[in-house]
Amino acid sequence: MTRKTYPLEFKLDAVALARENGAQMAQVARDLGLAKTTLLNWVRKAEKDDIPRPNLSQADMSELRELRRRNKLLEQEAEVMRRAVGYLSREINPK
Repeated sequence: MTRKTYPLEFKLDAVALARENGAQMAQVARDLGLAKTTLLNWVRKAEKDDIPRPNLSQADMSELRELRRRNKLLEQEAEVMRRAVGYLSREINPK
């Protein structure tokens, strides 16, 4: 059995509908021809990724996701540098 893939815009619209209708997620899933668990997974992923509400354009949301990825990478690089400085300073100034 092949998995059906959905465009990102469809997923975002489905998540927005589910958020609007709150507890009626099963009905929203039926209306869109989805399994309830599929919609639930999309909503959870949207909350985890902190995908903004649909008041931003697709380009803005894409840019925001890219900037968050870049920020995470820069934070990891800074942490590596802090650890390296700590390690090297112990070698230079042994106690």
